[in-house]
Amino acid sequence: MKPITLPAVALLSATLLIPRVAGAQEPIDYSVVSPDGRIELSVQAGDELTYRVSLDGEALVSASPIALHLADGYAVGPGMTVAAARRESTDDWLEPVVPEKRSRIRDHYSALHLDFEGGWGLDARAYDDGVAFRFRATERTPIVIASEDFTVNLVQDPDLWFPVEESFLTHSERLYERLRVSQVEPETMAHLPILASWSGGPKLAITESDLQAYPGLYLAGTGTSTLVGLSPAYPADVEQVNDRTVRVVSREPYIARTSGPRTFPWRVFVVADEDADLVSTTMVWRLAAPLRIEDASWIRPGQVAWDWWNALNLTGVDFEAGVNTDTYRYFVDFAADRGIEYVILDEGWSDPADLTVLNPEVDLDVLFAHAADRGVGLIPWVVWKSLDDRLDESLDRFEAWGAVGIKVDFMQRDDQPMVEYYWRIAEAAARRHLLVDFHGAYKPAGLRRAYPNVVTREGVRGLEHVKWSPYPTPEHDVTLPFIRMLAGPMDYTPGAMLNATEEQFKPVFDRPMSLGTRVHQMAMYVVYESPLQMLADSPSHYLREAECTAFIVDVPTVWDDTKVLAASVSDYLAVARRSGGSWYIGAMTDWESRSLSLDTGFLDEGAWSAEVFEDGQNAGRNPQDYRKAVLHFEAGEPLEIHMAQGGGWVARLVRRTEQDR
Repeated sequence: MKPITLPAVALLSATLLIPRVAGAQEPIDYSVVSPDGRIELSVQAGDELTYRVSLDGEALVSASPIALHLADGYAVGPGMTVAAARRESTDDWLEPVVPEKRSRIRDHYSALHLDFEGGWGLDARAYDDGVAFRFRATERTPIVIASEDFTVNLVQDPDLWFPVEESFLTHSERLYERLRVSQVEPETMAHLPILASWSGGPKLAITESDLQAYPGLYLAGTGTSTLVGLSPAYPADVEQVNDRTVRVVSREPYIARTSGPRTFPWRVFVVADEDADLVSTTMVWRLAAPLRIEDASWIRPGQVAWDWWNALNLTGVDFEAGVNTDTYRYFVDFAADRGIEYVILDEGWSDPADLTVLNPEVDLDVLFAHAADRGVGLIPWVVWKSLDDRLDESLDRFEAWGAVGIKVDFMQRDDQPMVEYYWRIAEAAARRHLLVDFHGAYKPAGLRRAYPNVVTREGVRGLEHVKWSPYPTPEHDVTLPFIRMLAGPMDYTPGAMLNATEEQFKPVFDRPMSLGTRVHQMAMYVVYESPLQMLADSPSHYLREAECTAFIVDVPTVWDDTKVLAASVSDYLAVARRSGGSWYIGAMTDWESRSLSLDTGFLDEGAWSAEVFEDGQNAGRNPQDYRKAVLHFEAGEPLEIHMAQGGGWVARLVRRTEQDR
């Protein structure tokens, strides 16, 4: 791995820049334990403020220092006196506006609140699926934070899934490098979440939640079993490189300018006995700020037909396909005829650098009127900076046209001003009843609980990359649900109908194909969470593959319940999800063919039928080969499934009545 080169203020621990508060005091231990008694977060306050994470009495993270270092030389944490320690427990049920794996989520935790002298504190929580802590400022005063100490002393030398970054200018679309923590070179950093794994033991995912008015967190190596936190410093000067990239050219000697009273982002540790636990957790959402939209009844998840990935390739039409009115009318009619709720108007409807300069080949008044007549919502794509330059004017125009949302792209940063931009866009869009899909984005960190109109975001190495590279592979596909999706929904943009083996694959920008089988792609609609789920391929391909398309468009985009049936990080995954009275099962594998036995004990008793799409007999050499079947079985009876190399399996399950038997 090649170490990154960043401004010193972004790299150095604040302990090297600002002296800790002097003094010698006897350390005092505090702890908070999960409701089931298995996971413990211990905090020791003394000359250092440290935390420790344990499972069943065995440490996963040994004593690790934490602190906030202020620009005036004051250090929050080390040497501070605890004035009060308060404990509480919560057991409640939450109902997300847009379901987060489930329509009802249990919020059950034990909490510890430490109040320090001087107007600061630390909040800690322990859930049955992990722990979290955050700093708190209680006084109404300006705060300039020079840097934050966040150290993770992992016990022994666990394996990591580590998405290495080259700089803070990033789409957060890296591949996961597999290495031991001691092999991460100093100053080599990764975006979050990352995943640590002990041989024969548990797994630990590290991320953050409730990120507001503060920079995002990264983790960097030290060449030992310790990882250290990094954050991009506050931009001093920026340079607009082109119509979509604004690069930071110099930075201030601090990471955040803010004010109290406020809380700071949660540092989150998801603890998983089984790999399946990583797919089931909703910790990031539970820790986030609560709903800020007074009336959210207008927010409607759904599927969306997408133009850019398939390069507007249409066949059998009597017009020249491209960025023009006729092509988009065709997309709208395709969506309407198949019950697809939305269509993206991606790059080309306007000048990306100036949203007031419209493409004369696209009659937007005609197009929006036609979409309204057909009951299809249109979602224009915009570059973040162009939108920000004329924010109210542009959003008002979108609202007047009848747009249902916006796709905002190319932010590529998560310093404090950019994090604030996400919140500003979410709020401004919500006032106009617009959905938001962030691309070129950092990972989810709690925004969508406060503003559920932010229905999905990218921040993932998704299907678009096959247009120019041999990734994502099936192995990458079955890594994402355990790590990236743990933080929140991901706009991977599935649905390729041209499918290839590793040997057959070629990146073709204007006629792209996917790696792995057809059913591997179909299973993503059940396995991958995105309340605004895209159909990435051409309507012409979907019309030709009508049987597969009919199944895909029937799959819901939000769920009442989720059960993980089989799971191994980077190897395979099988997930069952319920919408109303119907269950769907999606399974995916890496480049290894697999047979799995899926327990159906989660179903209500009685007879069931499954409409199944599975890899065909020859899918190993022709990945577009599939077989459709109908199975009849009793609840509790195992489903024996087989997947080809890079394959998948997907089914819709319904209860059988006496008349059906």
